[in-house]
Amino acid sequence: MAKNHQPQWKNNNCTKFVLLVTFACLVGLACILNLASSCSLYSSYLSFTSNWVSHKPPFFVVPRAGEDPKISTKVGEGRSSQRFISATFADIPAPDLPWEQMPSAPVVRLDGSSIQINNLFYVLSGYGTLDYVHSHVDVYNFTDNTWFARFDAPKYMANSHLGVASDGRYIYVVSGQYGPQCRGPTSATYVLDTQTRQWHDFPPLPVPRQLSTIENFRYAPATQLWRGRLHVMGGSKENRHTPGLEHWSIAVKDGNALEKNWQSEIPIPRGGPHRACVVYNDRLFVIGGQEGDFMAKPGSPIFKCSRRNEVVYGDVFLLEGEMKKWKVLPPMPKPNSHIECSWVIVNNSIIITGGTTEKHPVNKRMILVGEVFQFNFDSLTWSVIGKLPYRVKTTLAAFWDGYLYFTSGQRDRGPDNPQPMKVVGEMYRAKINV
Repeated sequence: MAKNHQPQWKNNNCTKFVLLVTFACLVGLACILNLASSCSLYSSYLSFTSNWVSHKPPFFVVPRAGEDPKISTKVGEGRSSQRFISATFADIPAPDLPWEQMPSAPVVRLDGSSIQINNLFYVLSGYGTLDYVHSHVDVYNFTDNTWFARFDAPKYMANSHLGVASDGRYIYVVSGQYGPQCRGPTSATYVLDTQTRQWHDFPPLPVPRQLSTIENFRYAPATQLWRGRLHVMGGSKENRHTPGLEHWSIAVKDGNALEKNWQSEIPIPRGGPHRACVVYNDRLFVIGGQEGDFMAKPGSPIFKCSRRNEVVYGDVFLLEGEMKKWKVLPPMPKPNSHIECSWVIVNNSIIITGGTTEKHPVNKRMILVGEVFQFNFDSLTWSVIGKLPYRVKTTLAAFWDGYLYFTSGQRDRGPDNPQPMKVVGEMYRAKINV
């Protein structure tokens, strides 16, 4: 009997061992499945948050200047080698202004131009889209707040990047880009008599002997009337990328040139397009701008725009007295460009609306400006007096009856994204006290 009992005991032990191992395996498998499930859920969560962050990145982490981006400072060894930059890092804190939306312009505009003469606001040319440009003038009446007139521009007048100035009746239009995308400039220069709405030819810019004719045309040159002469300076040369330093003037009266040839003046210290050019108290101010711009893609049959390196600056230069030397004044609160028609003079100040500033240090995208700047001509100081409804470049600004107006341009993608997106024709106004 003893011999028969021993094998049964061994069989029971084996059965218990198998059951124990099986149970342990099942528990282990359950733990593995649970862990896998947790990892899957965590992975899904990371995927969701990653998509959300990439859509609205709150911060960009970049190395500090002069430090190796591959080296991180260890804890306890001093400051971190990284700095955090928000997506809207370029914004300057500013008070809200009581903006009121007014009738939109008849068409949307980018890189258009404008001149205010009393209660009338003349808005010229500009892009509708990169493939479509305007060749007409829209007129707004501040008295009854209506767009009440439209008339054609000359057939061969530039469609964007104009240099414009006015004596209160005649509007001088100098050079600029002819056609859509990034086509070449035109030498055609015209004068508009705003009372008769008639256009007249005007002498084109001079051509130095060492340059071919087209090399001396200009995109978005700084243009202004001063001391009975039409002054034109800076801008970009024929390839759109090379900044021009040249400065010319010609005597004018009642829309006519009093001289046959343009006269060379003292070159501007820094060249480039998209800058404000104003006269106050017999002094000529040139503000902001950039070096470089979009260019036509080599070999493109439609002159398709291709971005090149741009350097935006906030430099301010002053010419006065005997015009022998440009003076350097305090720069803008931040670099700013695309402001050639974004300014008005109110009392003893210039007010500038919007623009573009330095590209983002991480994604290298263009960043729009949403502040309203004030420069006091007496104290030569800058201040930020408010915010626009959104960031926007190439605004067309005016001032009437205590209200600051602006219209058109290219606005941002939203409050959290300062990159350019939609071309607009909206008009706003806000009461300001300066």
